[in-house]
Parts: sequence; structure tokens; C-alpha cells
Amino acid sequence: MNENPSYKSGFATLIGRPNVGKSTLMNHLIGQKIAITSNKPQTTRNRIQTVLTLKEGQIVFLDTPGIHKAKNKLGNYMVNVAEHTLNEVDVILWLVEPTTYIGAGERHIIEQLKKTKTPVILVINKTDTVKKEEVLTFIDAYRKELDFQEIVPVSALKGYNTDVLIQCILKYLPYGPAFYDEDTITDQPMRQIVAELIREKALRLLEEEIPHGIAVSIESMKERRNICDIEATIVCEKDSHKGIIIGKGGQMLKKIGSAARPEIEDLLEMQVNLQLWVKVKKDWRDSDFLLKNFGYNPKDIKPCE
Repeated sequence: MNENPSYKSGFATLIGRPNVGKSTLMNHLIGQKIAITSNKPQTTRNRIQTVLTLKEGQIVFLDTPGIHKAKNKLGNYMVNVAEHTLNEVDVILWLVEPTTYIGAGERHIIEQLKKTKTPVILVINKTDTVKKEEVLTFIDAYRKELDFQEIVPVSALKGYNTDVLIQCILKYLPYGPAFYDEDTITDQPMRQIVAELIREKALRLLEEEIPHGIAVSIESMKERRNICDIEATIVCEKDSHKGIIIGKGGQMLKKIGSAARPEIEDLLEMQVNLQLWVKVKKDWRDSDFLLKNFGYNPKDIKPCE
């Protein structure tokens, strides 16, 4: 552990409405894919903890689910995880899209941020999609809403200004030794990361055909020589969804497996034999038992009002 008296270490949380690029930004900052990304909202369901170790300090990132209006128990859990994180960290990164329109979702987040004493850095993401001169108008629109410690325009996808963002985060961290060894990247169990990689590929390949109600359960992971045998089940809510996920002659399920396998092999640094099945568990997103079974453990978090 680092005993340098000028060394800093602390926690930063990424919050924002669904699909603003929180997971993409975190993956870019730590230089490795841990959180899954897709063009569907609410992709991140658990609070994913990742670690960035630098010579001047260590930042522990908490990537939370997007703050949104909950529609079921899974939704309640996701929103609670995000909102409860605000007072547990040293600095909050609020990601927004480059626009002057501040909608109801953003205003809900502003109200949550007004209740906390934690420093807030506004991160305007996706600036690669707009003209440079427009960015100042977006900054002005948000500056009027809250007293931000910093406002940093970035592109998580292109890596623009992310080095500036890291230096801003370090400013608000306390002095102290690192929490984790320098080779630690995440506290996520390997099974959970593998399950999330499979779920990401399913979400991307199925596009709009399947609603968001799928989960992935790893039934077994066993190593033999330099091969890892993985058996996983994709869980959906309806019989009609099962047919779409399997596809004609099992083609879609094969595509999902083929897309996930190379990334899992990179992660595990070994050859992977991946077997996928599909099961229907109706209304699993409203079942406490099934939510816990899939790793979404609400613990002591109270339901949303």
C-alpha cells in the first residue's frame, strides 16, 4: 500500500439518467471493460465498483443504475441503489447529455443533489456529437440549476477530456493510503462479470425484439487444463420471448454465444467452452426471491416512495 503523505484515495460515484454513458465512461477511465453497455436504457442493474490506481492517488468508482421512475421491484432496487450512493462517496459525477433542455428526469436528480453535501462535478458527455461552440450554452443552462464544484465536458466514447476529469476528481478526495492493491480493477465476482457480458450481447443482438426483462444466471464455471467450461441460462419473462432468443434453428442463441465468447476469453485469459440455455420465469423482476437469485440483493434498502 502507498504510504506517500501526499497520496489521495477515495470514492466517486457516477450518476445520471439511463443511457447517458456512465458505464462507457467508467470502462474508458479504468481502461478495461467491466460494466456492460448497450443502446437500451437501464443496462446497469447493480452498483459496480471499479478501481483506478495512479501514482498520485486511487479512485474507487461506483457505477450506479440510472435514476429513473421505477415500474417494478427491480426498478425500485435500481433507483434506491443510485440515490443511496450519494452520501457514501467523496465526490459525485453527474453525467448529462449535451442539451439545453432540462427535463423532468434531470430535475428529479437536481432535487436529490440539493439534499447532499457531497461535492458534485457536472460531466457533459457525448460532446463529440455536437459543435464545440454549442458546449458553452449547455454549461450555462446547467450552471443556473445547481452550484457545481466543476463542470467538465467530455466524450466517453472518444476519450476527450477524460484526463482533465480525473484530475478534477482527485482534487476532492481525502489524503490517505490506497484501499486496494494496485493490480485490483474491480470487486465484482468473475461469475457476475461473465453473466453481464452474455447479457450485453443478448441485448445488442435482440435489439428491439425483446423488452429489457432478461437476466443471465451462471450455472457452473469449471476449469480443466487451459479451458473454462461455462454453463449459463438466459432468463426471460414470456414464452414468446424464449422463441425469439433461441431463434430459428437455434441461430440467435448461437450468435449470442459467439459474440460473448471472445470477450470472456480475453477476461479469463483462457479458452472458453460456453453452453447457453433459455428459461422462462414470469414476472421475475417483481420477485424478491428471483431478484436475489440473480444477484440484485436489496439488503436494507427501503422501497421507493
